[in-house]
Amino acid sequence: MVGIGRIVGQIVRNLWLVLVIGGLAACQPIYRNHGYVPSDSDLAMLVVGQDTRETVSDFIGRPSSAGVLEDGGWYYVGSRWREVGWKKPEEISREVVAISFNKSGVVQNIERFGLQDGRVVTLSRRVTDSNIKGVTFLGQLLGNIGNVNAGQFLD
Repeated sequence: MVGIGRIVGQIVRNLWLVLVIGGLAACQPIYRNHGYVPSDSDLAMLVVGQDTRETVSDFIGRPSSAGVLEDGGWYYVGSRWREVGWKKPEEISREVVAISFNKSGVVQNIERFGLQDGRVVTLSRRVTDSNIKGVTFLGQLLGNIGNVNAGQFLD
């Protein structure tokens, strides 16, 4: 009878060990990456004032987001999320690469933005002119409010 008690004791200890290890494993963070942001080495292949939409597409691919206007910029967005146990996922980093083009489709500006402490921070900027004349994505979006051609809905 003593042998059965020892076997049951070992089973209980092993079960307890499995539960502890399983509980600790459940607390390990899970990281997920969303989107695509080209690396600095990929962006270094682009020449501001020389490359066009086609060459940008060949070098680093087309983005998932583009500017509101026809000649608007291209936006590459990437984010990293951490999920721990039952807690809701937390975004731990976000990067945006904005490539703007002039009216003839030539690269005018390349900028990299990050999100730190809830604020957008410019990480790098390559511009052909000394001042930036372009309208931001948000400016384009808000600037189009009220610019609706009523005739297009009457057809």
